[in-house]
Amino acid sequence: MREMSVMHGFAATVAPVLFKAACPDCRSRFELSANALRLAIGASRRTTFYSFTCPECGSSVRKPAGERIVELLTGGGVRTLRLHTTV
Repeated sequence: MREMSVMHGFAATVAPVLFKAACPDCRSRFELSANALRLAIGASRRTTFYSFTCPECGSSVRKPAGERIVELLTGGGVRTLRLHTTV
């Protein structure tokens, strides 16, 4: 007969995901947590982008997001807004 052990009260700690970013205005480079970024997914490449506020200069930054960026940001827990078009 095999003996089985069970762990009670086990809590896994997961390190927060950080994303490297840069500001085109002040040219600072920094890391942002998932909750500092926003992702908008539209019907085309022109309407799919991510945005954040530069922690150095306070500028609002908006950058295009291709398929790979969308995959990384959604996988890392970034809040996503799906933009719908009216027919």
